[in-house]
Amino acid sequence: MSDKYDGEFYCVKCKAKKTASGDIVVNEKGTKMAKAICPDCGTKLNRILGRA
Repeated sequence: MSDKYDGEFYCVKCKAKKTASGDIVVNEKGTKMAKAICPDCGTKLNRILGRA
């Protein structure tokens, strides 16, 4: 069971901020990241949230 993040992501393909919801994962360095998919173009979105 993973946590959810609802908020703004920046899409590099659309070059705009998008509101999306995604899962929170922890990478190998211990940083929390939110991962989602752009609702317009389908590009993967990442947002760094800070240390776990």
